[in-house]
Amino acid sequence: MNDTLDGKIAFVTGASSGIGRATALALSKAGARVAVGARRTDRLKSLAQDAPGEILALELDVTDRLSVHDAVATTVDHYGALDILVNNAGVMLSGPILGADTAQWTRMIETNLLGSMYAVHAALPHLLPRKGAVVQISSTSGRTASAGGGAYAATKFGVNAFSEALRQEVTAHGVRVVVVEPGFVETELTSHLTDPAMQAAARSMADSMRTLQAEDIAGAVLYAVTRPAHVAVNEILVRPTDQTR
Repeated sequence: MNDTLDGKIAFVTGASSGIGRATALALSKAGARVAVGARRTDRLKSLAQDAPGEILALELDVTDRLSVHDAVATTVDHYGALDILVNNAGVMLSGPILGADTAQWTRMIETNLLGSMYAVHAALPHLLPRKGAVVQISSTSGRTASAGGGAYAATKFGVNAFSEALRQEVTAHGVRVVVVEPGFVETELTSHLTDPAMQAAARSMADSMRTLQAEDIAGAVLYAVTRPAHVAVNEILVRPTDQTR
């Protein structure tokens, strides 16, 4: 089985840290030429130095439709094509619904949901002729909502719903849509939390298990995009062995 991505072009959003960074490195190691986007461009320069292959670092704000369009266009102009889109950019600002700062809801919707939708919209015309792949980094919160995580879960349920509709529209054209749903991963995501109770809950959860590492999710992404063309791995749910829900 061919597990290399030689000749393939990938674009990864939210690549400045965590799952995005690990995924970009994994794709590069597999032979892909990779464009990476994020707001923290200094970290992208560090990523480019660590990658074994060519990395194109792009300033990207996924909440800005024009920024997304320009990043995809620059990727295609630079590399000549696009085969893989990995939508990873996201924020988690969990907290109870009562008394919530609704500006945080807006930020999550614009980043987690609309950002991935903008990227798909911009990339799809380039992915179709290449019979490429869209990888959506979702969450276990995209299938099970919990108290304190209503707004975050709503964005991830939205990602899953959008992805299934997309799959139905493009699978006959050879484009594969992959939803990856990580459980508890040791990344910066929990550092976004501002609610003290949610911060404490996240620390307690992390202390109670052997958490996933970003590289574990990158491995799942790489597995999905290196299957033979007739194999579509549409959904991958990855939890720590110790995580009960």
